[in-house]
Amino acid sequence: MHKTVVIDIVGLTTSLIGEHTPFLQQYIATKQLTNISPLLPAVTTSVQSTYLTGKWPAEHGIVGNGWYDRTDCEVKFWKQSNKLVQGEKIWERAKKEDPSFTCANMFWWYNMYSSADYSVTPRPNYLADGRKIPDCYSHPASLRDELQQALGQFPLFKFWGPGADITSTQWIADAAIYTDKKYSSTLTLIYLPHLDYGLQKWGQNFNKIGKDLSEIDKVVEQLVTHFTATGARILLLSEYGITNVSNPVHINRLLRQQGLLAVRVERGLELLDAGASKAFAVADHQIAHVYINDPAVSQQVRKIAEGIPGIELVLDKEKQQQYHIDHERAGDLVLMADEKSWFTYYFWLDDAKAPDYARVVDIHKKPGYDPVELFMTSKARAGYKLLRKKAGFRYVMDVIPLDATLVKGSHGRVVKDAAFHPLLITDNKIDKTVVTPTDVYDVIWQHLTV
Repeated sequence: MHKTVVIDIVGLTTSLIGEHTPFLQQYIATKQLTNISPLLPAVTTSVQSTYLTGKWPAEHGIVGNGWYDRTDCEVKFWKQSNKLVQGEKIWERAKKEDPSFTCANMFWWYNMYSSADYSVTPRPNYLADGRKIPDCYSHPASLRDELQQALGQFPLFKFWGPGADITSTQWIADAAIYTDKKYSSTLTLIYLPHLDYGLQKWGQNFNKIGKDLSEIDKVVEQLVTHFTATGARILLLSEYGITNVSNPVHINRLLRQQGLLAVRVERGLELLDAGASKAFAVADHQIAHVYINDPAVSQQVRKIAEGIPGIELVLDKEKQQQYHIDHERAGDLVLMADEKSWFTYYFWLDDAKAPDYARVVDIHKKPGYDPVELFMTSKARAGYKLLRKKAGFRYVMDVIPLDATLVKGSHGRVVKDAAFHPLLITDNKIDKTVVTPTDVYDVIWQHLTV
């Protein structure tokens, strides 16, 4: 099989390629650029799983970055086991046809306990005293130690949160090159998250995101230069486009006000009690999964959803089939926001009663996605907390605001404007002017085999 690298430049669309991306602009001039029609939901884990299996979410089961586990009665976000993806992955098919085939998965999601030969993914150390130490997970385990010795500690706090910047993307690129030099895998998958940060914070404001575009352009040039020298076939792609938003929809607050969502109070603060709720929503960017525990309120919930400003689609199980998301993990209703709106997970009605995790970066405890984690209440407060840390005192990094109007960009919905569709950039001839998300699997396969 032919040596191939797939570089996932998150958020890249034709609307962003221009004066701030001189390398990409020059590179695509001699390549074939094709739009990928948006997946529902247009979020990281769902799109990546579709690209790697050639199956829709209805088949592989990744209906979002998180969902409600009806057995545990818990909302689970950003899990990491590859066994959650139901379906054969492209590297598993390749291994059957060519026993010498190897795959390196550099930070694509569901990257633990897979059959890929080499893998690296974020995984902090959680200590008994509550501290979270930056770290990553690798297979083989020795690769983590090699990478951190060569490149420094994985910059977890630059990978997500108010401190997120090009540092983490640069580390991933350097780690991919290091791993390629050591193992020279047949297929290398590389995830570059950098554009996610500025675009979600500022939207399509080039005064704010111009620097981010220049930074990612240089990283892509570094990777393309390296892999071109190895003779690899190079495929650049993205998962979704990020568009401007101005209307946060607090779906869980609305359900609570109708007596459908249950909370419990602990130490004076409120926690969502999903298992005790008649209905609640798992918010994921511009998509929300509404889970109905009491069938008697199904029509009431649907009527509420259909009357909320900012919601464009309300999909029951039958209508979910049209969008290939009708899996048991999906909500009883799947909601899609309109082009200016997105869904928060907020369920409290008084900020004074918000749970303690609301004001920190905690992607696992929050029962929904929270882009406000990219913002900070004040640098002074963060500095004070860090001083307490260095002095050995207990501390909580409660520096995240509770103002959803700060967020200016989002994704997840099926965008109609092709300028904001994800991209596929390759040397290979593609007969279609637009490819579907499941077609991407076939394109990668052609790079490997034809």
